[in-house]
Amino acid sequence: MSKIIAIGTAVPSFRHNQQDILQFMQLIYSYTEADRRRLRFLYHQSHIDTRYSVIPDYSRPCAEWKFYPHSENLEPFPSLEQRMTWYHKYAPQLSVNAIRDCLDGKLSESAITHLITVSCTGMSAPGLDLYVMELLDLPRHTARSSINFMGCYAGIHALKTADAICKADPRAKVLIVCTELCTLHFQREPTIDNIASSLLFADGSAAAVVTADDHPAKGIRLDGFYSEVIPKGKKDMAWEISSTGFLMTLSSYIPDLLEEDFSHFTSRALANSGLSLQDIGHWCIHPGGKKILEAVHKTLSLPAHELQASHDILQQYGNMSSPTILFVLKKMMPSLLHNHNRKEHIFGAAFGPGLTMETFVASANS
Repeated sequence: MSKIIAIGTAVPSFRHNQQDILQFMQLIYSYTEADRRRLRFLYHQSHIDTRYSVIPDYSRPCAEWKFYPHSENLEPFPSLEQRMTWYHKYAPQLSVNAIRDCLDGKLSESAITHLITVSCTGMSAPGLDLYVMELLDLPRHTARSSINFMGCYAGIHALKTADAICKADPRAKVLIVCTELCTLHFQREPTIDNIASSLLFADGSAAAVVTADDHPAKGIRLDGFYSEVIPKGKKDMAWEISSTGFLMTLSSYIPDLLEEDFSHFTSRALANSGLSLQDIGHWCIHPGGKKILEAVHKTLSLPAHELQASHDILQQYGNMSSPTILFVLKKMMPSLLHNHNRKEHIFGAAFGPGLTMETFVASANS
């Protein structure tokens, strides 16, 4: 057994109101009054109030833009190289900010034995893992792993990897950091996928420490993992690399797929851990969007406000891809650790390219 003993989070400096982002998007995407009305409707229905970005431009007038050229047609449009330059400039420090929030008073940096970095919005060699090691002055012999391009479910995959490490080496202290700069990959063509991506995605970082179950600190014990792929959703969620950044496919069909399959999938995931729906007292669901949360709520017939933590994170931060599930779990963690009903389990789920559904089952550990 292993457990999460700490979670930390960090966001970039620039906090954008959703209504301000709407004005930026209307400048780019709205060719007619009908287009503007459609965008206003979509943004009002998003259930997102604020999002964070390393780019200040989304809530500033054109003359003050730092990333995009000072022209309403965005020419010359930022290249992939420019986007990666910004990723390399901001992702390492944002990662370290989340890590320091995580470790604060709970574990020293010198105690870390393994580092797992997670990202699908930037890539280089040397990569994020080595930049983080250097900024934290971690020992050169620190074991490193990188999880890339798994999208929104990658945070759970990282927990599964950390769990395997701790089972193999009870002395291991595994540090996970998930960092995504999704807003670097804004695309100007008014396709449905581009409009959906610009509506939902944001930047953020989350870190977690996983240790063996016998560590003296309180934590969330990781009891089991389970994942499946829905082949018919393969083309409905994807990342593709282009000369102008990464292209996101995010089909409006995804909530329908989840509503159709998620209940049966959840039953199989719980059976894998010897549990049933009645054993779950807390739900930690990745807030991929308002309709995704509504689909999960409906298909599982959950009580009102059962997904409140997920809704709150979506409202305050948007969808940050891989860090988001850890933002939700961090919000839930204080009440979980003070929960006196130790028979209640936590069920976590996130969704990503494939269409992949990845889950964990956990419980409070004191």
